[in-house]
Amino acid sequence: MDYIIYIVLAVLGVIFFVAQGFTKRKSRDRKSRKFMEDYNREDRSKSKDQA
Repeated sequence: MDYIIYIVLAVLGVIFFVAQGFTKRKSRDRKSRKFMEDYNREDRSKSKDQA
């Protein structure tokens, strides 16, 4: 019974590190910009000249 606090802290630590891994992976995916490969930005200078 004396080690309950250490067990709880260990479980919280494991949960924390797992969450950090998922967060880092999501951040890396955003930085790679794979999700914007098919995005074509329209050229605003052309639309101003034509209007």
